[in-house]
Amino acid sequence: MSTVPLNLRSHGGRGDPKRTLAVCDLLLRDRDPMIVKALSWALRVLSTREPERVRGYLETRRTRLAALVLREVRNKLETGLKNPGKRGAR
Repeated sequence: MSTVPLNLRSHGGRGDPKRTLAVCDLLLRDRDPMIVKALSWALRVLSTREPERVRGYLETRRTRLAALVLREVRNKLETGLKNPGKRGAR
């Protein structure tokens, strides 16, 4: 998603929750698999800088967000990993 570099330190981003969440709102109900993945990615990256804001965003929009987005972003907030169960599986 176009907002990821705004929030990634490794790409020189300083964090831009206002624009990131505004773009996420535009795509909130879109269920195209690539859009859902992009939305999850953008929120996970933002969660490293603004965890409370992302938690609030998830809470207020939980009925409209795709289940994948909720699961992956909550996992990131709680464990630091997108898919914590897959780490030890081989």
